[in-house]
Amino acid sequence: LVLPLRSWLLAGLCLVALFLAASYPFTKRFLAIPQAYLGVAFGFGIPMAYAAQLGSVPGEAWCLLLANVFWAIAYDTEYAMVDRVDDLKIGIRTSAITFGRCDVAAVMLCYAMALVLIGGIGHTLGLGGVFYAGLAVAAGIAGYHFTLIRERDPQSCFKAFRHNNWFGASVFAGIALDFLLGGVING
Repeated sequence: LVLPLRSWLLAGLCLVALFLAASYPFTKRFLAIPQAYLGVAFGFGIPMAYAAQLGSVPGEAWCLLLANVFWAIAYDTEYAMVDRVDDLKIGIRTSAITFGRCDVAAVMLCYAMALVLIGGIGHTLGLGGVFYAGLAVAAGIAGYHFTLIRERDPQSCFKAFRHNNWFGASVFAGIALDFLLGGVING
């Protein structure tokens, strides 16, 4: 994807994205939940894409970015649960360490928040049943992740982390199929 720098807004957002990407590796030394920073860094293409297409960044873009942050905290906490013992030894910070015994609940809350935010945006945009079916599948996948991480077994937590492509694919499929089939199903 090439984003033409047609505006100062987009150019400024690109500079912010560059800073986020360059500074992320250092966040585990300073932030209690560096996974939130990762979510902003990974998701910053969202406001950039809006700026490139619309010349502005509406509220829905920031809501999508926030949903992405919650999703990143969820999946990267699953990964951090794998490395918790080693991370404690070397003195770096992660969400798994910060959340402590509430890590599983925090992961599930983050999945729920991501889905609620995405669902709210879908409602605002008038998306239909196929979209919500995709979100329901993603919620089911998050529920499956609970069964994997609840015992905090490192191999199972890593399996949940690697399984996140299905969570994202379900959300994407719901959006894409709703747009493709929306005219047929909705009228």
